Amino acid sequence: MSLYKKIFRSRGLRIRILQLLEFIPDKMMIKLQYRIKQGRKLDLKNPRRYTERLQWYKLNYRDPLMSKCADKLSVREYIESKGLKDILIPLYGVYNSPDKIDFDSLPEQYVLKITNGCQTNVIVKSKSEIDTNHIKQSFNQWMKQSVKSGREWAYYDIKPRIICEKYIASETQNDLPDYKFFCFQGEIYCLYVICNRFSNEGPQLGIFDVQFQQLPYFRGDENPMEMPVEQPENFDRMIEIAKILSEDFPHVRVDLYNVDGQIYFGELTFYDGSGYQPYEPDEFDYILGSKFNLPEKV
Repeated sequence: MSLYKKIFRSRGLRIRILQLLEFIPDKMMIKLQYRIKQGRKLDLKNPRRYTERLQWYKLNYRDPLMSKCADKLSVREYIESKGLKDILIPLYGVYNSPDKIDFDSLPEQYVLKITNGCQTNVIVKSKSEIDTNHIKQSFNQWMKQSVKSGREWAYYDIKPRIICEKYIASETQNDLPDYKFFCFQGEIYCLYVICNRFSNEGPQLGIFDVQFQQLPYFRGDENPMEMPVEQPENFDRMIEIAKILSEDFPHVRVDLYNVDGQIYFGELTFYDGSGYQPYEPDEFDYILGSKFNLPEKV
């Protein structure tokens, strides 16, 4: 955990502080946040680290397609346009307000998400056990939150809506591994694998190459992968999908699930960790940065 998070442990408090500082221009705020969270000066003139290049990406590359694909609803159109409708998680509903959700009509299990949010999901595994008033209160609060805390341009103009998707789970294991492919101009360098989501110990994150061999690098703000992880079924197809979905962007992280061989789309993420994550050892920040060829400004 970074010193910043040790001092301000509440995510809600951190967001409120950042909201109060929205008057600060993006470039100045990004430099300040990078200094506080990474403990070093941000180099935007000659960025070499991956975390530095992500900050440059936020400030200088503004393709409208990125905003469309950062939206958890409109990205579905992009997935379909790529001929990949079969990987979309079935959609039960779209709502402009939590008061519009007809909870009685929904199935026993489902997931609610905000279209422009991060860590703003509600997973319902048993319909009879939910507190609908609490869920409504949470979404009312989340939908009012500013999206400018990380100064991630692609999220600025996304209309906050709530989507309801099918709850997907493996029938053979009590887990939902997450596969996050780091793609650069349509080519994959590596992927995060996140497992153990539902354990008391918390999730574990490992970094793997495209041959699904674990690399000797870790994110310093996550529990390192210590459990054995098997290559998922249809892994070659997952690679193909990640390449297709990333070919229009200088850099994007393509998040996929694989439930007993059925591949599902998670999201497209343009600013992994908002560029404030530590890597161990530190050299990986430079290695990943060397794969990220900065485009012309847009």
